[in-house]
Amino acid sequence: MKVLVTGGAGYIGSHTCVELLQAGHEIVVVDNLCNSKVEVLEKVAQLTGADLSIQSVAEKARLSGFFFVEADLRDRLAMDRLFAEHPVDLVIHFAGLKAVGESVMNPLQYYDNNVNGSLVLCEAMKAVGVKKIIFSSSATVYGDPHLVPIREHFPLSATNPYGRSKLFVEEVLQDIHRCDSEWSVVLLRYFNPVGAHKSGMIGENPKGVPNNLMPYISQVAVGQREYLSVFGGDYPTHDGTGVRDYIHVVDLAKGHVKAIEGLTVNAGSVLTVNLGTGVGYSVLEMVSAFEKASGRTVPYQIVERRMGDIAECYADPAYAGEVLGWKAELGLEEMCEDSWRFQEGSSKV
Repeated sequence: MKVLVTGGAGYIGSHTCVELLQAGHEIVVVDNLCNSKVEVLEKVAQLTGADLSIQSVAEKARLSGFFFVEADLRDRLAMDRLFAEHPVDLVIHFAGLKAVGESVMNPLQYYDNNVNGSLVLCEAMKAVGVKKIIFSSSATVYGDPHLVPIREHFPLSATNPYGRSKLFVEEVLQDIHRCDSEWSVVLLRYFNPVGAHKSGMIGENPKGVPNNLMPYISQVAVGQREYLSVFGGDYPTHDGTGVRDYIHVVDLAKGHVKAIEGLTVNAGSVLTVNLGTGVGYSVLEMVSAFEKASGRTVPYQIVERRMGDIAECYADPAYAGEVLGWKAELGLEEMCEDSWRFQEGSSKV
């Protein structure tokens, strides 16, 4: 199939591009590069054996087997031009801002980028008759869950604007399907992606100060930052720090390839699936595991809780196995080792 990958130069998007190309799909990547670099796509090309020929970074880069178009989803003219020049069968929608704390401080920015961008994308899809979409949602749509592990039928809410933006887009896509049953939608609610490609060539490398745990730990371990701030040491968990379901980004990427098969089998439906491991680790357990993998000490300080955070969140991944034939295969050791390999390589550049 020919797949449009929005946000394909980003962390999860780039790993998914590798898996899609290796599975034999054609892809078109659109990204505004607000938190990513076109060089990541060059590395995707290397990993998949594609030849890279950049016509113009500012407009379009052509890779053997896939294209990159630099554009913002909120630009309707750019999106119409993209669909006209690159007819696709379906869309995997990653593009969006993703930091919980930042969303609390800048809610309008998150609603504009995440919700408005999705609306423009869907309008452009409708105009050309593309009615298949896999949406990158989040476990944050469950808010502060009443119990764990979390299953897909649990009540939905959100404790921060980032989570609400994901929930709003889920509801938009469900309403579109109710209006037109030819739309096929997969809502992938994933938990906390970590790790990097085994090669060490691509991984999580945000611009500026990291908002996610693993890249921050990595930068402390390599000496780029002095210490890790642990937000909250008084949660009702076994060590007082927040517990999350950390999933290797390669496992997550493979889940999107499986979701394409799910779109075909469950055509004309809305499929909602958790992608997680079913195991929760605390922040301090993650620090300890990373220290073991890297051989480095990771200094940390317990600070006040962060607005919008919750105590505990991990998945029941059974349904993903039932409907997609998918389960996470990589454990905490691989997550930390691969993250460290990528960080070491990045720090030497």
